[in-house]
Amino acid sequence: MRLILENIKELVQVDPQSRLWVAGKSMAEVQTIKNAFLLIKGEQIIDFGPMEELSRSDFEADDLIMEIDCSGKMVFPSYCDSHTHLVFAATRELEFVDRIKGLTYEEIAKNGGGILNSAKRLQEMPEDELYEQAMLRLEEIALTGTGAVEIKSGYGLTTESELKMLRVILRMKQHSPLMIKSTFLAHAFPLEFKGRHEDYMNLLINEMMPLIAAEELADYVDVFCDRGFFTMEESERILMAGIKLGMQGKIHANELANSGGVQVGVKYNAVSADHLEFVGDEEISSLLGSETMPTVLPGAAFFLNLKLAPVRKMIDSGLPVALASDYNPGTSPSGNMNFIQSLGCLRYGMTPEETIHATTINSAYAMGISESYGSIAKGKVANLFITKEISSYAAIPYSFGSNLIETVILNGEIQ
Repeated sequence: MRLILENIKELVQVDPQSRLWVAGKSMAEVQTIKNAFLLIKGEQIIDFGPMEELSRSDFEADDLIMEIDCSGKMVFPSYCDSHTHLVFAATRELEFVDRIKGLTYEEIAKNGGGILNSAKRLQEMPEDELYEQAMLRLEEIALTGTGAVEIKSGYGLTTESELKMLRVILRMKQHSPLMIKSTFLAHAFPLEFKGRHEDYMNLLINEMMPLIAAEELADYVDVFCDRGFFTMEESERILMAGIKLGMQGKIHANELANSGGVQVGVKYNAVSADHLEFVGDEEISSLLGSETMPTVLPGAAFFLNLKLAPVRKMIDSGLPVALASDYNPGTSPSGNMNFIQSLGCLRYGMTPEETIHATTINSAYAMGISESYGSIAKGKVANLFITKEISSYAAIPYSFGSNLIETVILNGEIQ
């Protein structure tokens, strides 16, 4: 079947070059086509351009054709959310209240909250219930424009529970129309391993990770390299073990302190380094010329009232930047990428054009999928959304409390 989107007010994030990412000053420029059409066959974008170039004479006589009139509406590539933890057992409103009363994230964690709280609840929840809850969250983010998502483990902490999480993500891959990447995350040390970090490192590297690799449950390995969590040396060992097992690295870096995590990620060719609140000249220099995508998580910084990553300095230095939601129950309980665009503009001084690149092509790169997702290009997967009638693409970050998305198309099919 062929699907024709016609009379599109503006087709946004057109990229005939099919770039893998966009960096520096180039992030300020977004290619669009006004009064456009877009043609989909099967799962792929096969053509697009100005309406006057649309020729139906090229269609085969037996083609099944469905037309959508997009007058007054804009069409975007779906968001690629490259950092989430959306498989979890319960929300954490009580910790939200504790923070309002003055406790810090680290104080809550030391009292058995935070990641350890999520781990306890996840260990108790049956796999089927975890799966059902997570699928509802997937449906929620799809309706707000996300067509590709990376989902991390890390709330299990035990071998059994980490495998349970990753098996849930595998089931989600099999039954959801979204493109899903799975990541094994070394997230924290369990309370029972307090003072016995080396024992837990042995469990991670010699038991947990080989089992995950044997079942092919993870595309990536990630580690929380930060103050109070994994050290640089421990992070290096985990990334090295993952690489040996066929899992490329990602890294949680520099959220709570200047931890050295960025340099560790670059050293091991991590596909992305995420958080980056504490980033200076040394980290920027390390990232420049590397293949590691700097990924900022505005939702977590907003929710925790953290210091902001120096996004403006990073872009002005020539770096690419991706934005992701960090959807999780404790520090960023939302997967709405429209709001992430708004935060990019309002809190980080990004232009709407820069946030478009950061939530599509650059975040696709941070998932390792930018050859097929993240922009409007021939041959790419037809993951798109059609807006309601809006005046400009700046309306999306401007209207931070509204969902301006009318129609979602995933793999060439209307959802």
